[in-house]
Amino acid sequence: MRQGEIGWAQLPAPLNLRPVLLLSRDEAYRVRTQATVAYLTTRIRDIAAEVRLGQEDGLPQPCVVNLDNINTIRLARLRERITALPPSKMRAVDLTVRVVTEGYHDRRLRPCEWCRVRVVRW
Repeated sequence: MRQGEIGWAQLPAPLNLRPVLLLSRDEAYRVRTQATVAYLTTRIRDIAAEVRLGQEDGLPQPCVVNLDNINTIRLARLRERITALPPSKMRAVDLTVRVVTEGYHDRRLRPCEWCRVRVVRW
């Protein structure tokens, strides 16, 4: 298992068997029992949190990896490997994670005032 690979994961209902992109760093798979993943979906919304994927990436049909929904799952839930994303797509994934987590409105990483969240202590 390596970062950037896409494979099938057997998840609890209602998700069931679905493709996921492995996001954890490579070293984590040797020592951890869980992995950080993002779900793939064929429901394309054209939002900033999605990276488009398709046949050129080793997938059977057009889809997106949705980076608004990053999860941690047990490694035991991973089943069959489908493909591995090329470095250019993983750069797009990395950039999109920054867009989603750092409050930027577009992929050029310009801060957008209305997107910023005021940090408060718990």
